[in-house]
Amino acid sequence: MKTFKNLTFWVLTAITAGVLLGHFYPTIALQPIIEKPIKFDLYFSVFEIKTTFSEFLSSIFISVVKIFICPIIFLTITLGIISMGDLKKVGKVGAKALLYFEVVTTVALFIGVVIANIIRPGDGVVTSEIKGGDISKYTKSAEIGFSWMKFFWDNATLQVLLLAIVMGVVLSNYSGRQKVVDFLAPISKKIFWALHKVMYLAPIGAFGGMAFTISKYGIHTLLPLVKLMVTVYCTMAVFVFVVLYFILRTYKIQLWKFLKYIREELLIVLGTSSSEAALPSLMEKLEKMGCSKSVVGLVVPAGYSFNLDGTTIYLSMAIIFLAQVFNIHLDLQQILTIIGILMVTSKGAAGVTGSGFIVLASTLTAIKVIPVEGLALLLGVDRFMSEARAITNFIGNGVATIWLANNEGEFDREKMNAAFRE
Repeated sequence: MKTFKNLTFWVLTAITAGVLLGHFYPTIALQPIIEKPIKFDLYFSVFEIKTTFSEFLSSIFISVVKIFICPIIFLTITLGIISMGDLKKVGKVGAKALLYFEVVTTVALFIGVVIANIIRPGDGVVTSEIKGGDISKYTKSAEIGFSWMKFFWDNATLQVLLLAIVMGVVLSNYSGRQKVVDFLAPISKKIFWALHKVMYLAPIGAFGGMAFTISKYGIHTLLPLVKLMVTVYCTMAVFVFVVLYFILRTYKIQLWKFLKYIREELLIVLGTSSSEAALPSLMEKLEKMGCSKSVVGLVVPAGYSFNLDGTTIYLSMAIIFLAQVFNIHLDLQQILTIIGILMVTSKGAAGVTGSGFIVLASTLTAIKVIPVEGLALLLGVDRFMSEARAITNFIGNGVATIWLANNEGEFDREKMNAAFRE
C-alpha cells in the first residue's frame, strides 16, 4: 500500500506509460487539443502552453512550477541574508560559488573534449542518411553574438537573484528586520506548502514530456547517432560518479545516498527534460538535509545559470563530434580556442529555449572551421540527450551547494543523517 502512495512509483509509471504511448500510438500523443500555443508573461519570464496532447500536459506542469521559482528564490535569499547578518560572509560565499562553478565547468569541458577524441563518435557517420532540420533560427541568433546584457535580461532567475541580494543587504541593516522576518517567513512556508500540492501533478508532466519525445522523434531516429548518444551519456555518468563523487568525498558525504535522497526530483527532471521542474523542491531538500538557507539561496539560483556541467559536456562533445563527421582535424591550439570560447558562451545556455543550439552556432561561427550547417545533424537527437544534460546540471548544483555549505561551516550533519534515513 505504501508503494502506491510513493511519488517515485507514480513518476516511474508515468514515464513508462509515456514511452509506450509515444511509440505505439504517436498520433494520439501528437493530437492537437488547442489551435495555437498560449503564451503569457509572469515574473519576467515567458511561459508557453503547447498545442499537442502530450506537450500540453508537460508544459502545463512546468509552467505551474515556474510560478513558484522566483518567489522561492526571492524569499530564500532575502531571509537567508537577513539571518546571516554578516554581509562580508555573503560576499565571500558568492565569490567562492563563482570560483567553484568556473573550476568545475572547466573540468567538465576538458572531460567532454578528451572522451570525444578518444571514442570518436563522429567517425563513419554518413550525413546523407540523417534527416536534418531548419537551423536558420539558430544561425541568425548566432550572428548577433553573445551578449551578457541579453543573457541577464532573458534570465529571470538572475534578475530575481540580484533583486533579492539587494533587498537582503538593505533589510539586514534595518533596525526592525525581525519584523520583516516574522512577516516573510510564514509566506515562505505557505508557498512551499502549495508547491508540495503541485508536485502531485509531476507524473502527468513526466508522462506528457516522455510521450511527446518518443512520438515526435521516434526511437528509430537514434540509430544513426547512437554512438554519440552512448558516448554523451557515459561521459556524463563518468563526470557524476567520478568528479562529483570525489568532490563530496572531501567532506565524507556519500554521493549515492544523496542521489537516493533526491530520486523523486531526478525522475521529474528525466520525464520533463527540464531541471526547472524540480528546482524549488531541490532547494527545500538541501535545506532539510543540513545546508543553511543563505547558502542554498545564493548557490542554487546562481548555479542554474553558471554551473551547467551537463550542458558544458554536451557542447564540447557536440563540436568535436561535428569536426569528426566532416573529417576536420583540430590541432591543439584550435581545441584550446574552442574550450576558451565555451568557457564564456556556455554560461548563456540557461533559461532560454533553444539556447544550447544558439551557443553551439555562436561557437562554430567564432572558430570558422566547422560548418554551422552541421547543427542539422543534431536537431533530431538533441531531445533525447536533453534528459542527460538536465539531470547532470541538477545533480551538479546540488553537489555544489553541499560542498560550499560544508566549506563555510554552514552544514548540519545531524540533519543530513536524519534526511538520508527517511
